[in-house]
Amino acid sequence: MTAARAKDQVGRPTREGDLTLELRGMAPIPEDGRYGSRYRIFTVWFAPNLVPAAFFVGVIAGASFIGLSFAWTIVAIVLGNLIGAILPAVLSVMGPRTGMAQLPLSRLAFGKSVVVPGAINWLNQIAWDGVNGLFGAEAAAILFHIPFWIGLVIVIAAQGVVATLGYEVIHTFEKWMSIVLFVIFAILTVKVASIGSISLHASVHGAAAVGSFILLVTIIASFILAWSVYASDYTRYMRRDLPWWTVAWRVAAGLILSAGWLEVLGLVSARLMTQSTTQGIYTLMGKGALGVIAMIGIVLGTVAVDALDDYTGSLSLQATGINIPRPVAAVVVGAGGFLMAFYLHEGDLATKVTNFLLFISYWVTPFAGVVLVHWWRTRKEGFDLSNIMSLSRLPSGIMPLVALVVGFGASVPFMDSTLYQGPIAMGPLHGGDIALYVGFVVAAGVYWVGSILGSPKGEPSGVLAPETVPVIKQHQ
Repeated sequence: MTAARAKDQVGRPTREGDLTLELRGMAPIPEDGRYGSRYRIFTVWFAPNLVPAAFFVGVIAGASFIGLSFAWTIVAIVLGNLIGAILPAVLSVMGPRTGMAQLPLSRLAFGKSVVVPGAINWLNQIAWDGVNGLFGAEAAAILFHIPFWIGLVIVIAAQGVVATLGYEVIHTFEKWMSIVLFVIFAILTVKVASIGSISLHASVHGAAAVGSFILLVTIIASFILAWSVYASDYTRYMRRDLPWWTVAWRVAAGLILSAGWLEVLGLVSARLMTQSTTQGIYTLMGKGALGVIAMIGIVLGTVAVDALDDYTGSLSLQATGINIPRPVAAVVVGAGGFLMAFYLHEGDLATKVTNFLLFISYWVTPFAGVVLVHWWRTRKEGFDLSNIMSLSRLPSGIMPLVALVVGFGASVPFMDSTLYQGPIAMGPLHGGDIALYVGFVVAAGVYWVGSILGSPKGEPSGVLAPETVPVIKQHQ
C-alpha cells in the first residue's frame, strides 16, 4: 500500500464490519475504497421506516377529514408508496456512480446556491429528529418509568452514537435492526389483526372523494419521498459498477415494504386509537407483555431512523460550506432534534405531522427536478469533481436556484394543508393536493430551458470547468 493510499484511508471504513470512526465527511469515496454487499441497500432503508411515524400516517389515513372507504384508503396507501419511492430509488444510484452523498453532490447542479437547499435540509433533519424522537422518548418513559425528558436524552444519546460513528456503523446497525424490528412488528401485526377493524366507511363522495384520494396519496408519498435528499448518502461506498436497477429496486423495496406495512397497521388500528401518541399504541397492545415489546420496538426503531437523520443532517451542513467536522455536525443535529421533540410533545400531533410531511414534498420535488435534469444533461460528458470540495470555486448557481424557487412558487396554488389552502387545490381539485408533482415538473422545466439558454456552447449550467483530475462518465 502506498503512503498516499494509506493516508486516504484514514478516517473511513474499508470493509463491512470495520467500525472505525468515520471522519471523512462529504469528500468523495475513491473507487478503490468501495465495498459492501447488495443486501445492505435493502436493509438500510427497511429498518428506518418501522417506526411510529409510519404507523400514525396510517392512523391519519383513517381520519375523518380524509373520509375514504377502507378499500380506497388501501389503494391510496399502495399508490402513494409506489410514487414516493421513485425519487429515492433513482437518486440513490448517484452514490455508487460518484462516491458522494446527496446534498454535497448537488453542488454540481446548484453551485454556490447549494447553501439554500443544504440549510433547508439541515433544518428538515432536525424536525425529523423531533418527530421520531417524540415517540421514542415516550416509549422509553413507559418502559423505564422515567420522565419524558430523560427518555428523550436516552434516545438522542443512542442515535447520536450511531450517527457519529458513521456510515459503516449505520449499515451494520440497520442490518440487525431489520431482523429485530421485523420480528417485533410481526408479533404486533398478529395482535392488531385480532382486534383491528376494516369497517371504514366513506363519508365523502363524488368530486370530494376524488379530492380526498389525491390528498391522501400525496400525504403517503411524502412520507418516503422525504428520503430523496438522503438517497446517495447510504450507497456512496458501494461499487461503481453495480447496475443501476440493482440499486434502485432494493431501495424502493425497502421503503415500500416497511412504510406500507406500518401504515396499514395504523389504518386498521385507527378506530381503536384513543391517543395519537406512543401511549396509544401501548394501550392498544393491552399494555402487559405485548405493550412492552411494542415499546422496545419503538425505541429501537427511533434510534434506527434518527441515526440516518443525524448523519444526513451533518453532511447537509457541510454542503453549505460550514467548516465543521462531520461527527460534530451530527451532534448538533441531534441537539436540535431534542428541542423539536419538546415542541411536538404539546398540541395536535396529527395536524403537525401532516403539515410537516406536505411541506417536505413541496421543496424536495423541485430540488430533485433540478438535480435530475443536471444528471441527465451530463450523462454523456461526465462531470468533474475536482472543485466540488471548495464552495468558492463553484459557479454561482443562480439558474438552479431560480428554478427551485419558481417550482416551489408554481406549486403554491395546488397546496392543501391547515397552514395554507391554495385556490386550485380547494377549487377544481376539491381538496386534492398535487403540489409536489407541479413543483417537480416546473422546476425541472425551468432549469432545463435556463441551462440551455444560459450556458456557453450548450454546456449544462453548473458543470465545473475541466480540470486535470478525473471526470466521471455516467454511462460507464
